[in-house]
Amino acid sequence: MLSTRRRIRPRRVAALASVTALTLALSTAAGSGHLAPGTPTAAGPIALARGSAQGPCLISSGPTVQMSEGLPTPRGYSRSTGTVRALTLMIDFSDAPGSGTAQNRFREFFPQTQDWFRTSSYGRLDYRPEAPIADWLRMPKPFRAYGIERGAPFDPGYRRLVQDIVTAADPRVDFRSYDFLNVLVTPNAGPSALDTVLSVTFAGNVDAPVADGVPVANASFVYSRQDDGSGSYAQTGYRVLPHENGHVFGLPDLYTSEGGGAVGHWDIMSEDWGADNDLLGWHKWKLGWLDPTQVNCVSERGTSEYTLTPLARPGTGTKLLFVPLSRRTGYAVELRTREGNDETVCRPGVLIYKVDANVDTGQGPVQVYDSRRNSGGCTRSPNVHAELSDAPFTTGEEFRDLRKGVRVRVMSADADGNYRVWVTRG
Repeated sequence: MLSTRRRIRPRRVAALASVTALTLALSTAAGSGHLAPGTPTAAGPIALARGSAQGPCLISSGPTVQMSEGLPTPRGYSRSTGTVRALTLMIDFSDAPGSGTAQNRFREFFPQTQDWFRTSSYGRLDYRPEAPIADWLRMPKPFRAYGIERGAPFDPGYRRLVQDIVTAADPRVDFRSYDFLNVLVTPNAGPSALDTVLSVTFAGNVDAPVADGVPVANASFVYSRQDDGSGSYAQTGYRVLPHENGHVFGLPDLYTSEGGGAVGHWDIMSEDWGADNDLLGWHKWKLGWLDPTQVNCVSERGTSEYTLTPLARPGTGTKLLFVPLSRRTGYAVELRTREGNDETVCRPGVLIYKVDANVDTGQGPVQVYDSRRNSGGCTRSPNVHAELSDAPFTTGEEFRDLRKGVRVRVMSADADGNYRVWVTRG
């Protein structure tokens, strides 16, 4: 495990302190800057019905799971398709005055974050960051007064900070015009990210302070700089923000207290240090970036043949297979190649992983299966979990779950880079 690897972040949804609060958080709309009940702003393929062809694959969680991998994504998060406006504020403190200009801090993350989401979503998410206040927004209290530390809950420190942000910005900002909030903190506030990563998101938090009549329910805070000293910060340092914004859209953390060993570099919700990477196909479906025709639900017994097209490649074709095991879990199958946001794929092939909708964020809701266990991997790229870098299955290889009667065999690859696979259910 890398010394810079994050441990479990504080729980993102401050409103989830009780079952009652959970019900509130999941039944309140949050999008377009207007959080009125009934607004259809849930992320992802909300139109999918359980009676559709994909119905058996719409796994779901129990009522107390935080940020579940289940489908569809519940209400309370920002919508993840179409145009979203991200209010972006750069803040500093009397004991941590702005380091450099606020606009330079903004440029550490944009337009890279926009480009990342455009590529990952195949253009389905039009992410528009807006900074109506061009300078540092000074907070009325020193940084140390807010008690911000790793694992800090929303109350009381973050509640005070959000309220102070609202008070300071409100004369110049109409909060109703935005879908969510990015807070880019001056990098000299708090410890270095090499020591402690403070960056955090509070999502679906309807109990947050109100601005212009709406709660600041979805907010990402970015601290310090994720600079590992390799000289790559200008290219990779922004990636913490797509990760944090993933929570705003309803995606859980895929790393655990053990680090990134469950998923490795196959999803930015697992590892956001190091070279660029993408999202899993399951997450793209969850966010509404894949059409129903691009997802095959393998729910019937027998052997079926499918042709997978590279997940990163725009266009038609099958991007994701899902084999449901129960109403909570299933296997996902997709083709990963070195293109798009996936810069470190050193062994292209068919990636297979288990999704469990009944596991909390940060507790391992996804597990990638390694086709070459204990190989050490095929990459030495900094801040990439090497062991899983050669996880994909290639031609002639087979994944088996004998207990569940599931087999996935990679039959062949064609000249265009598509893979033919057989899936068997016993």
